[in-house]
Amino acid sequence: MSKMILVGIDFSDCSINALEHAITIARKAKAGIAMVWINHLDYSKEIFTVEPSSLEDEVKTRFDELIKKYKYHLNGEKIEYHIRKGKVYKETCLLADEIDAFLVVIGTHGSSGFEEFWIGSNANRIVSSCTKPIITIRGGIDIGTDLKKIILPLDSTKITRQKLPMTALLAKYFGSEVHVVGLFTTSSDDIRYRIRNYVAQAEEYLVENSIRHKSAFVEADNITEETINYASKVGANLITIMTEQETSTANLLLGPYASQMVNHSPIPVLSIQPSKY
Repeated sequence: MSKMILVGIDFSDCSINALEHAITIARKAKAGIAMVWINHLDYSKEIFTVEPSSLEDEVKTRFDELIKKYKYHLNGEKIEYHIRKGKVYKETCLLADEIDAFLVVIGTHGSSGFEEFWIGSNANRIVSSCTKPIITIRGGIDIGTDLKKIILPLDSTKITRQKLPMTALLAKYFGSEVHVVGLFTTSSDDIRYRIRNYVAQAEEYLVENSIRHKSAFVEADNITEETINYASKVGANLITIMTEQETSTANLLLGPYASQMVNHSPIPVLSIQPSKY
């Protein structure tokens, strides 16, 4: 059975952009695509102007059109769709587990203060609830789908290194250059030494796996801002984070690191759930 990438679809431009990113990854990973639309009962009237009784027929028609348009991009791997009913984040995570998705890709409209479609309001809940790696892509962002440069930010938490294997796997598929960024959030010598050590371990892992890489250290009052600034400066196509991350006073005022990143990064974000020891 081939690997599958699950893509959340609400038929907005934002979710179609996410689908196109997922297809690029699927081609490199020799994976299939599973699309999912979830009827969560109060579906936005802005998307569909059909009667509720014909809603699922309209969804099936649109899915058939997407399959017809994209199936030839997948080098013979399958592309399928699923229609579910219930809470968006819950059904997305359940389906990801059911099909044992290798990756989940969803579009997000960011925190615009107004929830246009379901993906915008559910991206953070999906990221915090799913056990599978998830790539979130902001709507309206025109960025190449090839992962030429991947940012791997490392902080002082033990779990920070758990994102290394998935980052390396994607880098291998695309021949990417990985930028390992040590984030200094304190003047404590012990913590700075630990971060330097983590960066050295990451470099060693990347060398063993023949992955091109560069390393940098950044003083970071706010790790979200500094990571995004660095990624923008080098023209990165992906930032890899853990869903639980070090917090500093600045971060606590602005909300958790992962949700800040998902909502505000102009660059796609790969979020990985830490495994529990």
